[in-house]
Amino acid sequence: MSSGPVALSLQAQEDVVLVRQAVRSLAVKIGLNLVDQTKIITAASELARNTVVYGGGGKVTVEEVTKGSRVGIRMTFEDAGPGIADIERALTDGYTSGGGLGLGLGGAKRLSDEFVIDSTPGVGTRVTIARWKP
Repeated sequence: MSSGPVALSLQAQEDVVLVRQAVRSLAVKIGLNLVDQTKIITAASELARNTVVYGGGGKVTVEEVTKGSRVGIRMTFEDAGPGIADIERALTDGYTSGGGLGLGLGGAKRLSDEFVIDSTPGVGTRVTIARWKP
């Protein structure tokens, strides 16, 4: 039985911790192994931080999803920030628009089974990721 989606506000660094806790709880509930838990929690943390720092705040929806007999976690991060003009460049390791390491988007993509990004300069960014139980 799946639980409904959980929407969390992302306005401050402290909210990133709440996202990590929500993702960990759901990952354990659906039976992801420790490696997959760590990967999806890390990806969620990076994207939540990006939403707060670069997007000026926003929200995330965390939900249990099924595809046939498979179960997983999907998260959608949304902000109404400045957007990303060059998504391909932003996914490149080492690229940063701020003072970070530049591992956020590319790292989150590698740590996820599914990764979709939609961003419009001046409108905002939406990133959806998923991790499936093997």
